[in-house]
Amino acid sequence: MIHHVGVRASDFDRSKAFYVDALRPLGVVCFHEGEGVAEFGREDGAGPSLSLHAGEPTRRLHIAFAAADRSVVDAFYEASLAAGGRDNGPPGRRPQYRAYCAFVLDPDGNNIEAVRKEGE
Repeated sequence: MIHHVGVRASDFDRSKAFYVDALRPLGVVCFHEGEGVAEFGREDGAGPSLSLHAGEPTRRLHIAFAAADRSVVDAFYEASLAAGGRDNGPPGRRPQYRAYCAFVLDPDGNNIEAVRKEGE
């Protein structure tokens, strides 16, 4: 349904480094980079992607990335904090969402989530 989501960053290099490290545990890579743009997704570029651009920053966006299992959610959270993200909800079971998930804020304050739906 969704082809890509675009996010603009106030400090492109800082945000790119954050996303490279934070998304690595989820198997998401930077598959294309140009002047002021980086594309994240599957290595072959197929499927949905995150498009990061330099510019006036996107604010208050919430993006959720699917995780293969709970350990991947945990690894995402730790990698995100190590990459300069800020805690916005540690890994844990969230019955209201029927999921195990974690939330971090990217360098511009966007809410980035890794989620493993229960029962999948």
